[in-house]
Amino acid sequence: MKFAVIGGTGLIGSQVVKNLNAAGQEAVPHSQSTGVDVISGQGLEEAVAGADVVVNLTNSPTFDEASPAFFQASMDNLLAAAHKGGVGHFVILSIVGADQVAELDYYRAKVLQEDLLAAGPIPYSIVRATQFMEFIDAVLSWTADGDTVRLPATPIQPIAAKDVAAAVTDVAAGTPLNGMRNIGGPEVFALDELGRITLSHKGDSRTVVTDPTAGMFAVVKGDVLTDKDAHLAPTHYADWLS
Repeated sequence: MKFAVIGGTGLIGSQVVKNLNAAGQEAVPHSQSTGVDVISGQGLEEAVAGADVVVNLTNSPTFDEASPAFFQASMDNLLAAAHKGGVGHFVILSIVGADQVAELDYYRAKVLQEDLLAAGPIPYSIVRATQFMEFIDAVLSWTADGDTVRLPATPIQPIAAKDVAAAVTDVAAGTPLNGMRNIGGPEVFALDELGRITLSHKGDSRTVVTDPTAGMFAVVKGDVLTDKDAHLAPTHYADWLS
């Protein structure tokens, strides 16, 4: 099968392309660097021409109130191009529990993306993942101040990017779900404790202060952990750190 991987040069997309091609499929990466613009629509019809499956791994450049407009425009353009091209399966990557955190603009934007796909004309699959292990350093940086890092005790279930890419690859190569598959890491941590583990491993002497008002995850009151039917990835956080 032929796969058009939009956002195929990024953290997840590049690994999905590699996985699919290693399995004997034909996966082509597309991004702004290859002349494809999901907002203007430039290059989209050419990118999806002849593709059996479109995997959309593009992401909003911001996590604020501008993010819904990004997903609205990009999905409108991609769905139109894919439908015109006769694509038979459309896959996106979203966030576990996105619909439970209406306080966050970005989570609302991801739900909008899901809704647009589900209402569209193409058989689809949504892979919802928990927070990537690769993003923990960024989470720490958001509330770092001198010798301290302030973090809430929000429970999270980190997953390695390679495991996310493996799940997206598996779903993309399969029959459309016309629904969701939830994936997450094998362990649940309080975010403040995960911060302490991370800093200790790096030999970073900063102190993590538990602060229920700190950072984006402070507003996460809903359930953003996987449910009993989720697929749990094999990589543990300690092994990933090592």
